[in-house]
Amino acid sequence: MHTYEVEIKSLLGSKENADALREKLRAEGLKEKGGHSQLNHYFNEPEKRDALLEAIMPLVLEEKHDALKRILGEGKNISVRTRDADGTVLVVVKASIGDDSSANGVKRIEFEEKVDKTLDELDQVLLDAGLTYQAKWSRQREEYAGKDVTVTIDKNAGYGYVAEFEKMTDSSEKAESIREELLSLMKGMGVAELPQDRLERMFDFYNTHWDEYYGTDNIFTIE
Repeated sequence: MHTYEVEIKSLLGSKENADALREKLRAEGLKEKGGHSQLNHYFNEPEKRDALLEAIMPLVLEEKHDALKRILGEGKNISVRTRDADGTVLVVVKASIGDDSSANGVKRIEFEEKVDKTLDELDQVLLDAGLTYQAKWSRQREEYAGKDVTVTIDKNAGYGYVAEFEKMTDSSEKAESIREELLSLMKGMGVAELPQDRLERMFDFYNTHWDEYYGTDNIFTIE
């Protein structure tokens, strides 16, 4: 069974806006689940997905193989990344539903599994399978959860403060109604969706200049 992720981003801008959202999340009864630092390495989609499948399968539990095969076999577009979250290393594959992008879209299929390797070792497995780096990202993340919703507030290299409102479902048919539910929650908290076209411009700019931002507090503004 696939897990579908509905996630909407909001560009908060200043620390003051991030602080205001924290207060509203607590007022709504969402509980802080802690925070951690992340390194996320994005890879360009391979020309042939078979090599990627063969590279990842030995790293994850056999019971996860069918889910991996389906997302690589059926996904319209895929986004491949590796992640180190305070020493926990994961391989992440996301595929778009419909016309959203696999990297930043609102509605996506998600595969995320812990692997017993360092981030550099996992990267090398993907590089050996023929993938190439797209960009490297770094961020500080704090997480709030409640009412079947997860909200994260990230301080991203390049982007600054960004919030993500997320809900998971096992049915693609529920994705649009969940999107509307999240937008209503965001409106009540005084934050707006970051439009997909602007997000894609930001993403493209970062991918071109990532070495100026990765691991720093430097930010840019793209309208």
